Order: sequence, then C-alpha cells, then structure tokens
Amino acid sequence: MEESEKAENDTSAGEEFISLSDFTATGSDQLTFGRGDRLLVRAKPCEDWWWAELRGDVGYVPSSHLLQCRLSSATGDAQGPGDAQGPCEQEEEEEEAAVEDPWQDEEYFGSYASLKLHLEMLSDQRRTEAYRQVVLNNRDFLKDKVVLDLGCGTGIISLFCAQLSQPAKVYAVEASPMAEYTRRLVRRNGFEDVVTVLQGRAEDVELPQKVDVLLSEWMGNCLLFEFMVEAVLKVRRRWLAEGGVMWPSSAALLLVPCQAHGFYAENMSFWKNPYGLDFTPLQPLAQQEIFSKPKFSHVVALEDCLSAPSEVLSLNMYTLDVQDLEEMTGQFSFCVDKLGEFHGFSAWFTVGFESRQTAGGGAVELDTGPYSQPTHWKQTLFMLDSPVSVHEGDRISGSIVLHRNHVWRRHMSITLSWTVHSGTQDADACQASAFNSPTGNVGTKTFPMWR
Repeated sequence: MEESEKAENDTSAGEEFISLSDFTATGSDQLTFGRGDRLLVRAKPCEDWWWAELRGDVGYVPSSHLLQCRLSSATGDAQGPGDAQGPCEQEEEEEEAAVEDPWQDEEYFGSYASLKLHLEMLSDQRRTEAYRQVVLNNRDFLKDKVVLDLGCGTGIISLFCAQLSQPAKVYAVEASPMAEYTRRLVRRNGFEDVVTVLQGRAEDVELPQKVDVLLSEWMGNCLLFEFMVEAVLKVRRRWLAEGGVMWPSSAALLLVPCQAHGFYAENMSFWKNPYGLDFTPLQPLAQQEIFSKPKFSHVVALEDCLSAPSEVLSLNMYTLDVQDLEEMTGQFSFCVDKLGEFHGFSAWFTVGFESRQTAGGGAVELDTGPYSQPTHWKQTLFMLDSPVSVHEGDRISGSIVLHRNHVWRRHMSITLSWTVHSGTQDADACQASAFNSPTGNVGTKTFPMWR
C-alpha cells in the first residue's frame, strides 16, 4: 500500500497543529491552508512532510509551517517547528505571549560561541576586507569619533577601527560567550584603552554616551534571515547621535531566474533508472522533500543565469523601521537572453557603505552575487517543482514577498509568484515589454526559511 494510502486510512485521533503561515499546494496530494488554520496531523511519513486533515480534506503539508497545539495548559511548553510542542491559542496575541523564546536566543547566540562560524566569517576575505576598506577609506572621518560595533564576534571590525583610524572610543557589543575571548584579543593587540567589549543583547546594552557611527555585519541569507537587522534598528533609534553614520548605509536583495541542472539531476533525474531499476515513484517524494525548501550556500554559475539580475528590494538603513520587516514585497520582470531550462530563482544581496570624507577611496560595496568574488553567503536557490523551457526573448515577470514569521521571530517565508510570457525572439522587443500571452506556466510557491 502507498504511504499516502496508509496515512489516509489511519483511524488514530492524530495531533492538532496550528499553521504559522500560508501554504499553497503545488500538487494534488498536498493541502492548501492559511495562517491560523488548525490541522489534524494523521501521520509523519518523513521529517519535512506530514499527512494531515483540514475541513474534511487530506493531503501532505510541510511540517515547518506548523506549531503543535497543547491539549491543556499543563501539557508541555511552546517549542519550534517539527514534532515539538507549542501553544494553540485562538488569539494571535495569546500565541505570541505563550512562546517562551520567540527569538530562540539560546540557540542563536550559542551557535556563535564556537570558532566554527567565526572561522568561516574571518576566512571570507571579500566580506572582511570590505569592512577593513570602509575604515581605511574613512580614517580621517573616524578620528576622535565614538563607534559602536554591534554583534562584534571576535572583534575584527573594532580592531580595524582602533588600528587604522584613531577613534575616541569603540564599543564592541557581543551577546554570545565569545565576548570573553574578544576581550582577550583586544588586550593581546594592545587596544584595551580604545575598545571596550560589552556582553549582552543589543537591545539591553547600556552605553555611557551616544555614538557617532553604528557599524554592524548583520546580514543573513536572502539579506534578512535571522533578523539581526531588528537589533540594529533598535540600537540606531536609541544610541546613534543625530547626524550619525550607519554602516552599511543601504542594502538590496537581488534575484535572477536560473538553471540548476546539477542540483535537479542529483535529486530528481537520479530516480529514473538507478542500477537499471525504475525508481520514478520516489520522484514526487524527492520533490516534496528537497524542492520545498530553499537551498542555502548555492553557487550559481554565470552561464546558468537566464537573464540579467533584478533588484527586488532596496533598504535605506537610515529610514528603515522595525515594522517594515514584517512583510516586504518586490516586483520583477526578466528578459530571458538565452535558450535554457528555467529551474528556479537564485537570490543574493548587496550592501553599500557611504563615504564620509572627500579624500580617500570613496564608497564601498559588498556584493555576494555570482558577478563578484565569492563570499561565505554564496547564493540561495529556490527551485520550481518542474523546470520550464524558455527561449531568448521570453519574459518572466512576477513578485516576491518576504513574510516574517509572527511567532518565531528569526524565521520567515518567501513567496515567489511568476508568469512566463512567450517572446518575440527579439531582445529589443523584450526590453520594451513587447511580449505575447503566457506560455502556460503561471505559478506561486512559498518557501519556509527556518534555522
């Protein structure tokens, strides 16, 4: 008997879950549901996809969208996605209040307590040299200024400031236990008179004065993931002096339609005929397990980009507000410039550092895309369920929505909606938006992004 048939015939009561975000089914064996719907999970055939019931309909649902309801106030504490327990209050405010650690601080800051992540970041020369260049280009401006390095890690940026620009003071703030080692590094390099290391959450830190410059390396996958940016915005409001400088000063999310032959073959084509046997019944399961989530640390080759990239989000770090982070929407329209297979979209970000002095190297940009030197972020790949053949002159238009999870605050979902329009085989006409009717491929897909 097929797994779905076994699950459907299961007469057990099941477990009740509440959905944390919307999900649109992409196959006949999946359920569509909205945020706040209550689903009865009948079976858990794999970690990522469960068999559930909603209003009499049954189908697969992504486990990452669900939070378990507790039967009584004495049954368990709120935890994360998967098979963990959690609240299921009717009112959204009650849900949020019942979650003990919506920021998952212990896990998040704990991950920065070991050297593994710091080695990865420090070894990223493109990233680290960009911050060093910002300090070098603005050394005259930074002289005698008060600087705040938020989320300083090992303190490399604070050390750059102290070494290269003679600031009056640098406050290096780090919430993880790495802060104690950062203090040792500051002392070992002879900058304890300039750099003061403070351990604690950015929102809770107390400074003796306002700062002239707020420096931070807050970016995550798809720019916003893990939402360290919220701490930066709160500190900006509280501690940045009037007329103070934000570095980065701006940020942008970019997107490009792409091919991903290797990734597709590895996870889908493999099941056609391994060892001379027909394993194609496993292809739908592979599609559900692998293509329902974004692929982090993907490297998209230039030849796999089907068009020029498009900037879909643009952030001004002086005017961005915390409430703006709840939902961000961008539009795109790509002109396909080669024959190929449209497997999905690749995303990356850029951040800009404005120059504050006339003499020097000018503004600095850190680009994490395929057109620049690689960084540890690489790119993020969002796969369609099935590839679409496209031709030169076709146009791919649509929208992207980044929706912050209303309970688990470091998490978000990304919804991509697209339409492929048949082209004229004339690139100039494509650029002029002269295209015909859609080719028949119109789609929407939501990707949960969880730690």
